[in-house]
Amino acid sequence: MQYLEKILDDLKNNNPGEEEFIQAAEEVLSSLSPVLQEQPDYQRSAIVEKLVEPERQIFFRVPWQDDDGQVHVNRGYRIEFNSALGPFKGGLRFHPSVNASVVKFLGFEQSLKNALTGLPLGGGKGGADFDPKGKSDDEIMRFCQSFMTEMSRHLGPNTDVPAGDIGVSSREIGYLFGHYKRLTNRFEGVLTGKSAELNGSVLRTESTGLGIAYFIQNMLKDKDDTLKDKRCLISGAGNVAIHLMKKLKDMGAIVLSCSDSKGCLYDENGLDVECVAKIKAKGESLQSYTEQNADATFTSIDDYPSDGHQVWRYKCDIAIPCATQNELGEADAKALVDNNCSLVCEGANMPCTAPAIDYFKDQNIYFGPSKAANAGGVAVSQFEMAQNASMQSWSEQDVDEKLQDVMAHIFKTIRDTANEYGCENNLVMGANIAGFKRVARAMLAQGVV
Repeated sequence: MQYLEKILDDLKNNNPGEEEFIQAAEEVLSSLSPVLQEQPDYQRSAIVEKLVEPERQIFFRVPWQDDDGQVHVNRGYRIEFNSALGPFKGGLRFHPSVNASVVKFLGFEQSLKNALTGLPLGGGKGGADFDPKGKSDDEIMRFCQSFMTEMSRHLGPNTDVPAGDIGVSSREIGYLFGHYKRLTNRFEGVLTGKSAELNGSVLRTESTGLGIAYFIQNMLKDKDDTLKDKRCLISGAGNVAIHLMKKLKDMGAIVLSCSDSKGCLYDENGLDVECVAKIKAKGESLQSYTEQNADATFTSIDDYPSDGHQVWRYKCDIAIPCATQNELGEADAKALVDNNCSLVCEGANMPCTAPAIDYFKDQNIYFGPSKAANAGGVAVSQFEMAQNASMQSWSEQDVDEKLQDVMAHIFKTIRDTANEYGCENNLVMGANIAGFKRVARAMLAQGVV
């Protein structure tokens, strides 16, 4: 559609070098032609142009002092992308790879992801190119306090409510919240992912991993199948991957692999997930797992295939990339298909490249997109906001049941939308259209804003 092609060309010209953001926008815009043809008001009101342009971009320096007295300066970001459905909501990521393009792609995806939950949430994302690894607690606290000194003026329970992401756990959230409270003199639900001592929600830490497992369960249920005895390849070994592995094992699946920055761990008989969790909790490499489990193999990143990732080179039924963006390329996709994989579900944000997704589609691989599958984290974040606002605490059973309902709702919504637009089993198309339509209707109702 020429209209969408022009928007994409303008986006590329106005955002040079922001490859991740352009990739995310192109993937969504490629799905929207049928919607725009049936709803000409969206084009007249420039809904798509407004959708791809953040409402506000906040870049700032974050000076902090290490334990030796040396001052360092990092760059902080908050992209408040779209508030048509509610306050900006999305995580903060502390990692050296954070830049404007990464934060913008995450914020753009978050806007549509939050829309799919059916909850009253806008989309945003933020973070800094700060690496918490190797830093003392005091250094991390000083960094968080400096970061919040700038961010506090932009936040509020009805304005912008960040959460955690890579490099930002309940520890960092606690330091950020404490400084926000000191600066504003308000104890309010302005951050989610807090510890129980700060009125956080149960299952918030586990929620993204649990949500992915529930989403896969719904994908299989729609095909009259279950997770029992399904052999699963997983990348990553962070919070999302660990809790996903635990839940999959509880559901009867066999977890074969995981990975970290040093390499890939594989056991054809199934990993001892609790052992993996203990190793990562101690900050050790996954390689130490093989010292306790002789049947497992560890492949160093230096020995990976030249065209991809070792973790995708084993036989499996299901593959779930949970590490980072663009980790699974076309060669990996071909290897998975050759090794009998029949279902791929994205756990991380945009972990599959566009050529990989196209190959899966050509091979009729059942594919779950990240903006739908990993929405469990933001769903429980909204539950935390609701609990904070009402000064209540919900039980683990209540939160888990509500999470299951949200993931079932997301799956049904995108499946039905895909069917409505004549693309059965194309959950990518269903997610893009369903998320866009909910945001677009709200934007249209609010006029030129």
